[in-house]
Amino acid sequence: MKSILKKILVKVLGWQVRRLRKRNNFKIIGVVGSIGKTSTKLAIAKVLASEKRVRYQEGNYNEIISAPLIFFGQKMPQLWNVWQWLVIIIKNEWQIWRKFPFDVVVVELGTDAPGQIAEFRKYLHLDIAVITAIAPEHMEFFKNLQNVAEEEWSVRFFSDLIYANRDLCKVLPEDFNHSNVVFYGKNFDADYKYEVISSVQLYSISIAIILAEKFKIPNEKIKRAVSEIKSFSGRMQKLKGIKNSAIIDDTYNASPDAVKMALDALYAFESPQRIAILGMMNELGGVSEEEHRKVGKYCDAKLLDRVITVGKDANLFLAKEAEDRGCKVYRAKNAMDAGLFVKDKIKEEAVILAKGSQNGVFTEESLKPLLKNKTDFSKLVRQDKYWMKLKKEQGLITPHI
Repeated sequence: MKSILKKILVKVLGWQVRRLRKRNNFKIIGVVGSIGKTSTKLAIAKVLASEKRVRYQEGNYNEIISAPLIFFGQKMPQLWNVWQWLVIIIKNEWQIWRKFPFDVVVVELGTDAPGQIAEFRKYLHLDIAVITAIAPEHMEFFKNLQNVAEEEWSVRFFSDLIYANRDLCKVLPEDFNHSNVVFYGKNFDADYKYEVISSVQLYSISIAIILAEKFKIPNEKIKRAVSEIKSFSGRMQKLKGIKNSAIIDDTYNASPDAVKMALDALYAFESPQRIAILGMMNELGGVSEEEHRKVGKYCDAKLLDRVITVGKDANLFLAKEAEDRGCKVYRAKNAMDAGLFVKDKIKEEAVILAKGSQNGVFTEESLKPLLKNKTDFSKLVRQDKYWMKLKKEQGLITPHI
């Protein structure tokens, strides 16, 4: 019954999106990829908004049923709330018959299993698609990286032009065609080159600038918009910690390549003490052990004073490899335990990285004992009633210390 209702809603909402597009002249930019979709979407939207009227959604409306709501500025109700869905559909009709007040809509398209990206083709045709990365994700369903590539690159079947991160999209689909693909990144064969990529965020800002130039936005407006881009919650967000420490909050989610990039950012900091809180990377399926071991091997004892692991596979495999590399490792019982351990070990002007997946890990909670300003709790990810209740049920709530 649930799947039937969802199919009906997708069909109706998709029909409304197609009619809205037919009656109005606006561009659609879609962002897909294994890493950095939300940060890239927000960077593109905020830079383009320096001159264009841009519609986007701050959160993750990236499913087949939620993406259409972005076009109409609607919030996602509970699936079974039929009355609320009827109100949304009626309001959408009102918008369809009025002039659409936006020049660009930026959407994020997510996938959990093969074939889901292609589903968006039912109601979307993208003027521009951005592929941020091809990396291990939901490997219990995709099995191998080639299948991930086929899935993310399937966006090409309903896109006029594709921009792909050459540094992070090394695996290509079997029938790859360069005709409508532009690469960006720091590799020699990228169409846009950047000499230094010092953090994950620069990739997002880079493509935002490229698209702003394509939309012929003046350089001064681009520079001003880029300068005003702030870190997003849980995505390489920099926060002030106790004892004059700096916290790199990258706790929104975790995948192998993203963890390595976050570690690179940590390694680049000049500090008397570098600490990495590394949570388990969920949804890796049969390659989980291998990928956690690879991250453990990436931990450099010369650049890390402490490694704290959280979660079963991180404690089992990542921790062992990091120890073999000479790192001092603490296997935390949970995120709360990790934060309290670091609080006891932290030195003046330390730099602390926190990275990890969502369910069962929640490394954002490890940061609460370490924040200088308790008001910054609200800047962490997953602090609403739903998530806090879930964390409480799992015994992961950190005391307000």
